[in-house]
Amino acid sequence: MTRPLASATPITPRALNRATLARQLLLARHRWSPLKALRHLMGLQAQAPEPPYLALLARLEGFEPAQLTRLLERTTVVRMAALRSTLHLIPADEALSLRGLLQPMMKRVLQASRGRLLDGLDLDVVAAAAQRLLRSQPLTHGQLGTALQRLWPERDADALATAARNLLPLAHLPPAGCWGCHARPQLEIHEAGAADHTLGVDALVLRYLQAFGPARPQDMALWCGLTQLGASFERLSPRLIRLVDEAGQEHFDLPRAPRPAPDTAAPPRLLGPWDALLLSYADRRRFLREVHRRSVFTNNGIVRPTAWVDGRVAGTWALLDGDKTARIEVSALEPLSQPDRSALTLEAQRLLHAVHPQKRHEIRIGRGDA
Repeated sequence: MTRPLASATPITPRALNRATLARQLLLARHRWSPLKALRHLMGLQAQAPEPPYLALLARLEGFEPAQLTRLLERTTVVRMAALRSTLHLIPADEALSLRGLLQPMMKRVLQASRGRLLDGLDLDVVAAAAQRLLRSQPLTHGQLGTALQRLWPERDADALATAARNLLPLAHLPPAGCWGCHARPQLEIHEAGAADHTLGVDALVLRYLQAFGPARPQDMALWCGLTQLGASFERLSPRLIRLVDEAGQEHFDLPRAPRPAPDTAAPPRLLGPWDALLLSYADRRRFLREVHRRSVFTNNGIVRPTAWVDGRVAGTWALLDGDKTARIEVSALEPLSQPDRSALTLEAQRLLHAVHPQKRHEIRIGRGDA
């Protein structure tokens, strides 16, 4: 950790919380286009089709799921492996620049997960072979692995396809990534967009702070998967301010970025699974009590949907979709006041109306395991 300078400004936990929520568009819904929000947030986690839609419903006023579906169908937004080597929705004209910057991390993750199965292979040759196959026609991950295995019969098909995934900018063709579509995605090589440009680490740091600050290099490393970011933060330090929290941890921030008053109201929100807000800080105490961590982060890598009250995680929730009825069940992790329960109920009604307008809606709020 960087030693806090004498010039660092103290920041309270609540002020740090409100600053974070302001950057994440969670203190008030914004009248932004989905594409503008995607740019600001540097993509949206898309391990499953639904989380990006839920992220925008929580953050944007007037957002309709069909808007994001149209962006995917027009390939204005693409779904591909990016931050942390996990699937994200990214503006198409920024996808190659971001992937290029993240490529060292993508190779490191590949080595950690499939290195033994790929040992001795020239991965550049594998990537070139995959590129030729995909320029001929789109293929699923399984089909690509099978085709590559014909060239390397002694190798594992899934490992070969994973090598292509991590070495090449492979986009999922719609309807993959659209709400409710869980079919195996067809893959194609994403071509450069008109606005694609070289993105440097320093530029990425500034954009990260705009959407996730105040933050530390350790936080950004968790967000994107890159390492050794401290040098970039220090290099940029003349353009940044330093804030020190009650634990003595130093946070960097942009001088003109919003840092609302600590008593600013934070309305209840329902965030979807794997929301980036929960995946972008090494120290999540600014919005999540440690006693609740295991209720949100499971042992098998799931990050549950979360219910937020007064800017903090207060519960988890699930969407149960029946033939005629759609129900949201909230499991509170701590006691909720009647006004908070009523506000969460309104938030749940809003969500159900957006994603299942034709069905009957039910909402249940109960006490979960703390």
